Amino acid sequence: ALLILLILVARIAYSQDDDFGLGFGEDVNHEIIKKMDIEFSGALRTFNNSSQIEETFLEGGLQYNFKKYISLSGSYRLTSRVEDDSKYYFRHKLFLGLKATIPSGNFLLSGRAMIQRTTKTYIEDEEDLSAYYYGRIKLRAEYDFPAFPMSPYAYYEPFIPIFSDSGFQIDRNRFSAGAKLKITVRSSMEAGYIFQRDFQPHISDRNII
Repeated sequence: ALLILLILVARIAYSQDDDFGLGFGEDVNHEIIKKMDIEFSGALRTFNNSSQIEETFLEGGLQYNFKKYISLSGSYRLTSRVEDDSKYYFRHKLFLGLKATIPSGNFLLSGRAMIQRTTKTYIEDEEDLSAYYYGRIKLRAEYDFPAFPMSPYAYYEPFIPIFSDSGFQIDRNRFSAGAKLKITVRSSMEAGYIFQRDFQPHISDRNII
């Protein structure tokens, strides 16, 4: 049923004037010492109605679990992204995040506050020489069926420029819904839909499966 829903959403998104893309990713984590996990991830994302690869990335980092439901994480991401000249250039991203998780019955509620630092290697103007920063706040709810290995979820995440003179504004909003399927105790598969609205340099919408 979830797959049929995603296909229908994709067909609706494709018929609109806004963009549609696919995203594929894999995440691996392993506890290296007590309370400390090492994490690796990779992804490929498409755009232009899924006819072109927009970016690929590899990311690695560490997560420290202070208590059962509070963790601090840091990671580095190397991104290859298409730029305005239709060629691919590297971007370097650093992330620092604090996450809190609250179980409530069969629901798992979480909030993550993250700082993202990005530097470009494709330089169009003087502003591109400087790193830019985002504050990201992700609010997520997940429901765990007691007798079924699938957990539906939904989240909201705004991207807010920080350390700039532009004042408070939201550059990007993400709304997502999907489901996670538990395969074994240590592995799972996830599928979902993301609606993304960018406000800069002009309003544009992206539908991502």
